[in-house]
Amino acid sequence: MSVEPSHHQAYGWQRAENALIAVGIVLAVIAWGQPWWLLLVAFLAFDLSALGYLAGQRVGAWCYNLVHNYTAPAALVTGWAGLRLGDIDADGLVLLAACWGFHVAVDRALGYGLKLGPFTHTHLGVIGRDRRAER
Repeated sequence: MSVEPSHHQAYGWQRAENALIAVGIVLAVIAWGQPWWLLLVAFLAFDLSALGYLAGQRVGAWCYNLVHNYTAPAALVTGWAGLRLGDIDADGLVLLAACWGFHVAVDRALGYGLKLGPFTHTHLGVIGRDRRAER
């Protein structure tokens, strides 16, 4: 799967957008007075979803994609906001959402997108050795 020239600019915008999201999350965590280094400590935990590839490409892509999108971080922030409206302190939820969203944003900024089966085939294009072989 090659990135067509007409799509190249869109992928660039998406990567830049996610880099800015990652920077925004870091700054928000610092401004909130939370330990920014938690973003780094938690970073690799989300990649455990790639272990699904041990069960095959289809399961692996499903597990990876389940974790590597913004749905869960958005749900966590929504849950946190709902609890706050009920005067319940649940700051741990929003901190987890920040760590998770940071991971997704950094991955996307680096060109690691949602998997389309093989680990190297993503919605942002082919990554790794497959990309070099394709050229």
